[in-house]
Amino acid sequence: MRIEHIALWTNDIERCKRFYVTYFGAVAGPGYVNPAKGFESCFLSFSDGARIEVMKTISLAPIVIESGAQRMGLTHIAISVGSKEKVDTLTQIIKADGYPILDGPRRTGDGYYESILLDPDGNRIEITI
Repeated sequence: MRIEHIALWTNDIERCKRFYVTYFGAVAGPGYVNPAKGFESCFLSFSDGARIEVMKTISLAPIVIESGAQRMGLTHIAISVGSKEKVDTLTQIIKADGYPILDGPRRTGDGYYESILLDPDGNRIEITI
């Protein structure tokens, strides 16, 4: 078994796609629109097979949480970039482009090397080795 994908609500699918394509090499699949349900989505695929579905709705009212909030349930996505140097470099690029870096890069007590940032919708992303 494996996790097939995770799904994220967004108010701006194009902005969200650009973020993951630009910084993490995701490949955006074709968009899907269901006008009857006021729903649209797009799958973002990564080289190892992992996927994120970014979704937008006009018929539901997803609860908006504080950007970067620690909450029960899904709290972050960790993306491995392969090396300490890549974590450092990508963190600096993302910071220079104006995205909030919440912590790191640093080595954690359990041995991870990571930095923590927010994506355009305030989701916590860990960049790891």
